[in-house]
Amino acid sequence: MLKKIGIVALLAVLLTGTLGWLNRNTIIQAIALNRAKANRIEAGPTRPVSWDQGPTQATAPLADRPPNIVFILLDDLGYNDITTFGGGIAGGKVPTPNIDRLAAQGAIFSQAYSGTGTCAPSRAMLMTGRYPTRTGFEFTPTPDGMTNVLAAFAADRKQSHLPPLKVNSEVNDDDLPFRNKGLPGSEVTIAELLKQQDYHTIHIGKWHLGNSPQFLPNAQGFDESLLMHSGLYLPEDDPNVVNAPLDFDPIDKTLWAAMSFAASYNGGEPFKPGGYLTDWWTDETLRVIEANRHRPFFLHLAHWAPHTPLQATKEDYEAVGDIAPHHARVYAAMIRAVDRSIGRVMDKLEAEGLADNTIVVLSSDNGAPGYIGIPEVNAPFRGWKVTLFEGGIRVPMFVKWPARIARGTVVDTPVAHIDLFPSLAAAAGVPLPRDRVIDGVNFMPAAFGTGPLKRKDDAIFWQSGAYRVVRAGDWKLQVDGNQNKTWLFNLAADPGERSNLAGQQPQKVAQLKALLAAHHTNAAPSLWPHSLISPVVIDKTIDQPVAKGDEYILWPN
Repeated sequence: MLKKIGIVALLAVLLTGTLGWLNRNTIIQAIALNRAKANRIEAGPTRPVSWDQGPTQATAPLADRPPNIVFILLDDLGYNDITTFGGGIAGGKVPTPNIDRLAAQGAIFSQAYSGTGTCAPSRAMLMTGRYPTRTGFEFTPTPDGMTNVLAAFAADRKQSHLPPLKVNSEVNDDDLPFRNKGLPGSEVTIAELLKQQDYHTIHIGKWHLGNSPQFLPNAQGFDESLLMHSGLYLPEDDPNVVNAPLDFDPIDKTLWAAMSFAASYNGGEPFKPGGYLTDWWTDETLRVIEANRHRPFFLHLAHWAPHTPLQATKEDYEAVGDIAPHHARVYAAMIRAVDRSIGRVMDKLEAEGLADNTIVVLSSDNGAPGYIGIPEVNAPFRGWKVTLFEGGIRVPMFVKWPARIARGTVVDTPVAHIDLFPSLAAAAGVPLPRDRVIDGVNFMPAAFGTGPLKRKDDAIFWQSGAYRVVRAGDWKLQVDGNQNKTWLFNLAADPGERSNLAGQQPQKVAQLKALLAAHHTNAAPSLWPHSLISPVVIDKTIDQPVAKGDEYILWPN
């Protein structure tokens, strides 16, 4: 009898162990998400922000001062999220009149590009005007332990037509934790440069260029910073919020588990924002404009929207009407809030008499992601965030400066985020640093209509590990070294990147590969290694089943 009991116990242990092994990914996910919830930031009560107050009277006429600069950066905005280009989210059901107004009142850069297909390296290029081959800022920092969670979720998806997500086993978060993956202080940011011309510099919103004090905005040239300390737009149980968790997206699950409703000012203790994040940051932006109306200022408003987690106010959710599915309606409502923000900022500049000599720039850090499950967001382009197809890097960029840029100006020459650094410096009358190479070029003459935009070889470069891309003239070459695949497109004839000409144009491929090789000669090493290589299907959102023959890229990050 005892022997039988022992055998039964042994079988039970073996069965439990087997079930545990079979469900190990679910167990890993549950442990990680619970740990994330336990480590959520505890924010204090809402409190007012005590912005520095500038002079009460102007010391010089507005026209004689360097121009104010308001640079508004949206997060993961899709090319088709706005109605400026004739489209718009949900088939144009949600117009963006304020963004359209900004575009119409200045210059539309019809072929504008982000620095890369993810946020942090794009932001580093915006701040410095330099490629990752100079700075080493190549990969987006991810929270410690998140790679293993994503790998566990990916294993459960069982996409048999895709290679598995590959974790870099050599990466150790203890060697370089998330908080220390930041933009080196040796780099010169546009905020630091503008301070040479006595600009007062303010940052509001997202940063993602390092979380330790030596990397935060106050250490990178900003006099003041109202920082997104965590990423909820409102508490999940707020009576005025409409939530849309995405059960099919592992990144979204992680965000909902880890994030709270929190902000901080100038490195102080976190506190709860004073309202729906997009609207509250706009409220504070209007206060900043008022406080600085009598001195030159540079304001970087880095909106979190429309990045996940998807949360809208009930008012916006009702206003956009009957859009399905639910998460698409919440997303559309978030676009409405962003558009309202742009309008309020422009109206405030008008009300303070500052609009004529204020440069307003609007762009997005990259294209919209496929993991939100809304297929049309980047139309008419292929691809998503986390690819270097046009859908991942083609972004809106509008520059309004009534004193210098004529209404209705259209610049068709390709420009990129690295060009903002030298362009804004030139507008402010600040010389570029002489001790380093600035890769961007000044696009202001093209916007003024006084001269062409000149770039060496007409070439713009993108990279993420072995996935490297160059556009030179109308030709764009993509080389995915992890799967030894090459795409060549003529964007003048094929802006949607549907016809791969690599096999038909070997000489053009060789020419562009030579440009890529020269660009990477003596390149700075990455500041930290990639932690994973993930397959991303080019033409389907993450919730759509993958079929044999679907094209994909392998994205190192």
